Amino acid sequence: MFNQLKPLPADAILGIMQLFRADESSGKVDLSVGVYQDDDGNTPILESVKRAEKIVYEQEKTKSYVAPAGNPAFNRLVEELLFGADSPLIRDRRVATLQSPGGSGALSVAAHLIQRARPGARVFCSDPSWPNHVPLLSLAGLKLEPYPYYDFAAHKIDFERMAATIEKMHAGDYLLLHGCCHNPCGADLSQAQWRVVAELCSRLGVIPFIDFAYQGLANGLQEDAYGVRLMTDTVPEFIVVSSYSKNFGLYRERVGACSIVYESVNHREAVVTNLANVARSLYSMPPDHGAAIVATILGDAALTAVWHGEVDAIRNRLNGQRQLLVDKLRARGTSTDFSFIANECGMFSFLGFSREQVIRLREEFHVYMVESSRINVAGVNSRNVDYVVDAIAAVD
Repeated sequence: MFNQLKPLPADAILGIMQLFRADESSGKVDLSVGVYQDDDGNTPILESVKRAEKIVYEQEKTKSYVAPAGNPAFNRLVEELLFGADSPLIRDRRVATLQSPGGSGALSVAAHLIQRARPGARVFCSDPSWPNHVPLLSLAGLKLEPYPYYDFAAHKIDFERMAATIEKMHAGDYLLLHGCCHNPCGADLSQAQWRVVAELCSRLGVIPFIDFAYQGLANGLQEDAYGVRLMTDTVPEFIVVSSYSKNFGLYRERVGACSIVYESVNHREAVVTNLANVARSLYSMPPDHGAAIVATILGDAALTAVWHGEVDAIRNRLNGQRQLLVDKLRARGTSTDFSFIANECGMFSFLGFSREQVIRLREEFHVYMVESSRINVAGVNSRNVDYVVDAIAAVD
């Protein structure tokens, strides 16, 4: 049977990671891996997580399954984090949330729910977008189409072309948007641009589908929710999938959520039961440990305060590294103006280099990044920043 299978090429990012591990250079630098790192190059366990984990261990009484919908306290507190504790959506019971195995699990659940509700629906994804959006959504049978987003030459959002493309969408189409910290380009919609997008969706009947994986890492936990909360007041229904890998550092625990906003509480039973049935069909039951940690933190005022401070520190470090790179590259007198890096958000940015330049960085200087020239700015630290800057300047 399996002799009919053919080997597949390595995943673009995983392939670079393999090359990095095989490199014996003591000065090698990895700017490809898509996780947050501190100045020591570690992906730390947050203090709030450590404290919450201890509470979970002490209070946990069973290892039995949780329901397909997941941890009820987690789902309720996530809704407050996303939409605001005083959100009319929560008050009027117009949102249903299901815990999922990571943001990827949330995307998969949402895609299969869309396919049930509207078979063969079109989902428009930004160009570029997170590469895993394509397999996760298309596997459910959805039709994916691109919309213009990032102008690589100008290093900014091509909003005029983006809006013009949305104008041509049909009622019932889905518009996949990055809530903040766009992966892979780091260029986020301004509040004014979010308002234009929301108005277009409302007028045309296009359904926003927001991937919100980095809340708190752009401008702040409340500030980053602007687009999500704007849709509350603008469109009757939309989808938010969220991840807690980044802002809680719970990568390996696989903690995510799929939140469905519907027009009337009369739709609640249909949405809730179909969400649970999709989850039951895909993976049966979600893991509990990570969700219990998040629920413990968000349900305790003191732990929440500690967590807020840690998210602030992560965001400030990322923004500080961006400005540091720009300042040092400017001081080197590079021919390229890299100031756009400081204007972008989150972990990722494109250098704007060709594949040949990226290969030179890898082979001559042992500086690794995805061949699109996407870098993770969190991989830059106080020990390697000057070396990275010198390498970039050498191939610029």
